[in-house]
Amino acid sequence: MSFGFKGRALRSAAAIALISALGTPVLAEEITYVSGVVGKAADNFAALVKPWEDMTGNKVTMVPMPASTSDQFGQYRLWLAAGNTDIDLYQTDVIWAPQLADSFVDLTEVSKDLAPTHFPSIIQSQTVNGKLVALPIFTDAPALYYRKDLLEKYNVAVPKTWDELTVAAQTIQDGERKDGKGDFWGFVWQGNAYEGLTCNALEWVKSFGGGQIVEQDGTISINNEKAAKALETAKGWVGTISPSGVLAYQEEEARGVWQTGNAAFMRNWPYAYGLGNGDDSAVKGLFSVSTLPVGAEGDSSAATLGGWNVAVSKFSKHQEAAISLAMYLAGPEAQKQRAINESSLPTIVALYDDADIAAAQPIIPQWKDVFLNAVPRPSAPTLGKYNEVSSKFWTAVHETLSGNGSAADNLAGLEADLTDIKGDAW
Repeated sequence: MSFGFKGRALRSAAAIALISALGTPVLAEEITYVSGVVGKAADNFAALVKPWEDMTGNKVTMVPMPASTSDQFGQYRLWLAAGNTDIDLYQTDVIWAPQLADSFVDLTEVSKDLAPTHFPSIIQSQTVNGKLVALPIFTDAPALYYRKDLLEKYNVAVPKTWDELTVAAQTIQDGERKDGKGDFWGFVWQGNAYEGLTCNALEWVKSFGGGQIVEQDGTISINNEKAAKALETAKGWVGTISPSGVLAYQEEEARGVWQTGNAAFMRNWPYAYGLGNGDDSAVKGLFSVSTLPVGAEGDSSAATLGGWNVAVSKFSKHQEAAISLAMYLAGPEAQKQRAINESSLPTIVALYDDADIAAAQPIIPQWKDVFLNAVPRPSAPTLGKYNEVSSKFWTAVHETLSGNGSAADNLAGLEADLTDIKGDAW
């Protein structure tokens, strides 16, 4: 018996459940999902997709990618350029839509009921030339993690400015080392030369009033005194309140130092909150989060807008099943599960008022304050050239932090490089 579902995508998880209840065999295909992995994301993925597998009879295999988003993007671009048919779904960074759109299925029609339940700005970020090329599965905005017990021990307030953070971190670091903790640090963050450094440095620059590298109208704004001051401030942390090795840190290296109890402050994404309160964590129950500091009183905090989405490959041989999984992962059931189990921020607005999420992860409703300070990376104005722009930016920043040239000189060189990349237009 046929119910007419062949040849078109399932509209929602409810539709999948209905077909399952009717007893009709549904696809029974094996599909492949590729994603970067941080924290326990790989371990949690099997539980996340199990309800969908049970409802459809399909099976999902996750192909883990390096945590570095820069490495992920490079590999994705190679696969898609080659028309790879082995990957059905790609977990994509919020900034990649303009660059990879031509290789993804348009999900506008199939998600016409689901998409309006998400934050409009996030849906818009995944819409290219009128086509919704990826569905949001969780959003991201980093925060300042701090040890409540140590701030109280040393009578230190939660820092509001980067200078206050510097002083607070040094005070606590000095005190803890006098108590015998020789490997204790004041502040850990992501200083490796990769996309994560673009995120960190954009926050420093923006919070000092130095702009957004390239403004929304396409103007290259990075070469200015406030941006230079921001980078020189961060340079001063390396080897003092932050280990020299921070210049090789990504998210997991920073979390490793923090979660073993060896740092007073950390800049990281929401995923680290739930892990930090795990039973195996040395800082369980001892920390909280706040908005990232500002350059000076009167400046605005900045948190780089992150987040992840799911896109269906045009080259997939299992598009119907892939679209069905994308809809499930972007829907309320999976987003709620991910919020509870991984402290990931939902993109469905109503979930911020969900009692179960608030009980399991009370920080999520509070993260709204961080999210309201989110600043986008300049992927929209730079279009397909964003990856080159970001690479030039993080390279100039890393050179500055490493002591290879002043911030002013490196930003002047960066402006020249970006002008060449821009050419007549982005």
